Amino acid sequence: MEYVTLNNGIKCPTVGIGTFMLTPSDAERSVREALKMGYSLVDTANAYVNERACGRGIKESGIDREEVFLSTKLWPSEYENPNAVDETLERLGVDYVDLLYIHQPAGNWLAGYRQLEKAYREGKAKSIGISNFEGKYIDELQTKWEIVPQFIQVEAHPYFTQKELRKTLDKYDIKLMSWYPLGHGDKSLINEPVFAELGKKYGKSPAQIILRWHTLMGFVVIPGSKNTDHIKDNLNILDFTLTDDEMAEIAKLDKDQRYYHRTDEQLVQFASWHPQFEK
Repeated sequence: MEYVTLNNGIKCPTVGIGTFMLTPSDAERSVREALKMGYSLVDTANAYVNERACGRGIKESGIDREEVFLSTKLWPSEYENPNAVDETLERLGVDYVDLLYIHQPAGNWLAGYRQLEKAYREGKAKSIGISNFEGKYIDELQTKWEIVPQFIQVEAHPYFTQKELRKTLDKYDIKLMSWYPLGHGDKSLINEPVFAELGKKYGKSPAQIILRWHTLMGFVVIPGSKNTDHIKDNLNILDFTLTDDEMAEIAKLDKDQRYYHRTDEQLVQFASWHPQFEK
């Protein structure tokens, strides 16, 4: 496994298993099998309503808790719940997480961030992060944080490399964790000729070339799947390195095109939606 070193000295694996849109039974199986294959990073969230399942998957894998980098996110409707962190830990079946995010810049997000800082000071979160805090939101947070976050989780892929955001991230040494790493399955991205050519050269699929690009950009990548063959393939990307010229070719694909467009109306809805947690 390869690792990135966070601004607090902690190391995080560069490839993990994502669990967005996985049912509890699928999440449990995917996490268990991924850890057995050699993964050591698991990403979930309150909003995915599969935290209990991820906790079960970790236990069933037989891998020691200390060997797993566990990441989750507080949902906006939990930001003002003083027990949100403890309840999240209880669902996961752990006494700390390695990374705790606030999920969206919705509702009283500053109260959510204060919860992260408190959890960090108390050792309940070894590192903290912000998810989907781009543009004006990270600009405002910079004026209010007491502890600089270690991570941001945002959409990133070769069509959308977060060039502007990365200027701020570099300033504070905040690492980027990519979601929609394959462009939300967009065939036009996957079928770009450069990925087919590099796939032939390195004996990899276009998707594996793209995932490797993420890690060589310094991003942490968390592709999700319930297909064990895909999970295995997604990890099988660390045995080759793209050259500077090849990375420059891929850089030409950047067209500042994102797939997810969040509205202010959605942010209002996020703040009032309460996840129905698995009992």
